[in-house]
Amino acid sequence: MLKNLFNKKIKIQKETIFSPLDGEVLPLENVPDPVFSQKMMGEGVAIIPKSGKVVSPVNGKIISIFPTKHAIGIRSEKGLELLIHIGLETVDLNGEPFELLAKEHKIVKIGEPLLNVDLQLLENCNKEIITPLIITNKEIIKEIEYPNYGEIHFGEVILTCKI
Repeated sequence: MLKNLFNKKIKIQKETIFSPLDGEVLPLENVPDPVFSQKMMGEGVAIIPKSGKVVSPVNGKIISIFPTKHAIGIRSEKGLELLIHIGLETVDLNGEPFELLAKEHKIVKIGEPLLNVDLQLLENCNKEIITPLIITNKEIIKEIEYPNYGEIHFGEVILTCKI
């Protein structure tokens, strides 16, 4: 009986995360906020967006939308939890530059629009537009493959994880 217990193979799954934005990918350490750059919230990357369209990076379910609409949490079908945090200190704007296109608890597909953000308004309000993409349940990850940093477009692979 114990032999069967110890001979069970652990199935490692691969989770591919696609870019939720068009823009430039940077290491998380480049975010000018220690909560993100010191990875207090989790592992990930940052994106400097070129447009205000934000799409789902995975097939999954929206598990949280902050009341100020500046951040969205998604749980992938394989259990990976992601946070898309649009800009820095954007919570101060009380949702003004954000237009939600999806609701909490909605099942979403890769590339499905989640929200639009007025990047010019963020910049006019002296807010950083850099957008962290964070894996908040990093304890389930065995390995992360980071991208080649630089230009990225919707639908391109931004991270690959083994879970």
